[in-house]
Amino acid sequence: MHIVFSSNISWSIYNFRTPLLKSLKAEGHKISTVAFKDAYASKLIEEGFNFYEININNNATNPLEDLKTIAAYYKLYKKIKPDVICHNAIKPNIYGTIAAGLLKIPTVNNISGLGTLFIKKSFSTYLAKVLYKISQKKASLVFFQNSDDFNLFTTSNIVKKEKCRIIPGSGVDTTVFISKEGVSKNSNNFEFLFIGRLLYDKGIREYVTAAKNIKKRYPNAVFNILGPLYAKNATAVTKETLDAWVENSVVNYLGETDNVKEFMQVTNCVVLPSYREGLSKVLIEASSIGVPIITTNVPGCRDVVVDNVTGFLCKVKDSKDLELKMEKMLLASDKERSIMGVNARKRAINTFDINIIINHYKNAINDVTSTN
Repeated sequence: MHIVFSSNISWSIYNFRTPLLKSLKAEGHKISTVAFKDAYASKLIEEGFNFYEININNNATNPLEDLKTIAAYYKLYKKIKPDVICHNAIKPNIYGTIAAGLLKIPTVNNISGLGTLFIKKSFSTYLAKVLYKISQKKASLVFFQNSDDFNLFTTSNIVKKEKCRIIPGSGVDTTVFISKEGVSKNSNNFEFLFIGRLLYDKGIREYVTAAKNIKKRYPNAVFNILGPLYAKNATAVTKETLDAWVENSVVNYLGETDNVKEFMQVTNCVVLPSYREGLSKVLIEASSIGVPIITTNVPGCRDVVVDNVTGFLCKVKDSKDLELKMEKMLLASDKERSIMGVNARKRAINTFDINIIINHYKNAINDVTSTN
């Protein structure tokens, strides 16, 4: 069987789907990937997958641009003739599905998160819902990563409930994301670690504000930020703002990395005060390593962290509540944090292990191809 995985950027496919693609390839399937070409396209090719470039302007709102995108998908899918296509990200989910529908190719879509578009309600939100409703009529099956997104789409009649399934994110390899032996985490220099793209929607403003206040009372506390600047997004933090935070000795900026595991293994607590997620990859990876977490009580975050069991939940867009939860974590005993870490690790193994996700996808692909 020829299976296509299509996303907005190559980075996304490489970082979230490689174990799944390898497993399908090992079973004898031909695997092709379709995305905007970035530095990770070559990595996909090195792994033995075909790569096809499609030029998607992820920030375009011009209807003519969107029509061009549909035409580009149609032309490409007609050329490579896959048996099934698995989409991820807004534009592939919408425009890729419309093109696949015209060609009568079955699709498995993954609505992994609603992003900035659904955080602030606007005409663009309304338009996105209309486009989702039109496109998902053509979808064979739709995955959601949390029950809130599932309920939003099904109760609004954007997509029929019977073609939807909920899966626990993109999974984590619990044999790789493990704690590091011999690492001593010094409570006297307690380290918090924010991991994510540097977007205000990820709660980075609240993190920095809380850090400023905590540092006044606990000058030895360390507040790290790990993740890329993302200038193309409307809610991006500028380099000038980041530099000012660092110069004022509020936070340390660790840059960006392909190996978040090494940073998670040596921190005391991972913090993600996001406004909304699909199901946070960062949080399930931290859980697998056994790191206590502080995150917001919103879709895609509260689905990972059990309050007072694997970490703490705080109010969204509330730097004061975040500060209180960070101080609570800092003042907890080593034993209390260790128990949280153990609980998080157990939850990762039982709920978020990558093999669970792989099985979901294999079952879905078999289902949609056997009925076509």
